[in-house]
Amino acid sequence: MKPHAFDMKKYNSLVALLLLFFVTTGWAQNKYEREFRIKKSQFPENAYAYLTNELENANRIRYYKEIDSNKVSFEVKFKKDRLFYSIEFDSTGELEDVEILIKEVDIPKSSLEAINAYLKENFTKYRIRKIQQQYSRVAFGSITNTLKKAFQNLIDPKINYELIVGGKTDGNYQDYEILFDAEGNFISLRKSLPANYDHVLY
Repeated sequence: MKPHAFDMKKYNSLVALLLLFFVTTGWAQNKYEREFRIKKSQFPENAYAYLTNELENANRIRYYKEIDSNKVSFEVKFKKDRLFYSIEFDSTGELEDVEILIKEVDIPKSSLEAINAYLKENFTKYRIRKIQQQYSRVAFGSITNTLKKAFQNLIDPKINYELIVGGKTDGNYQDYEILFDAEGNFISLRKSLPANYDHVLY
């Protein structure tokens, strides 16, 4: 009986380790992101310093902390000159990108056709829920240049389009965050969870 009991313990331990491995791996691949509202005082000071001019005459200003499987970031969202902006910073307060909420009519026809062609090819059914025009610091170089281009709201070859798409594949319906370049070429895709506002702090 003792050898049998010992084998069962080994078996149970192995099963537990395998389950942990598969759960952890699946989580990392999907990169689920959760967004929490935070106070202005909890926003990185050096990040806020970049926003002095941009937040002038802005309203609906909100601060957020985002957590996914790979990183922590901070984001400020606001409305200015009839446009809705979101500016994202990394965990150290360095600028990552500026995004502007847009509609399909704001995308050049050829780019929109390429985006829709990708969606039709990869989903049996889909609906575009949200589109943002993205100005990445990696693409535009300096913080000053990135902010300048974004707030001029120019169509530039270096911009990206970030879409939240409700898509159906193999009978399953899921929201996805999909990134395309300025010409509508696919860059990346990841599953998207709805925003979490359970931890509103003010």
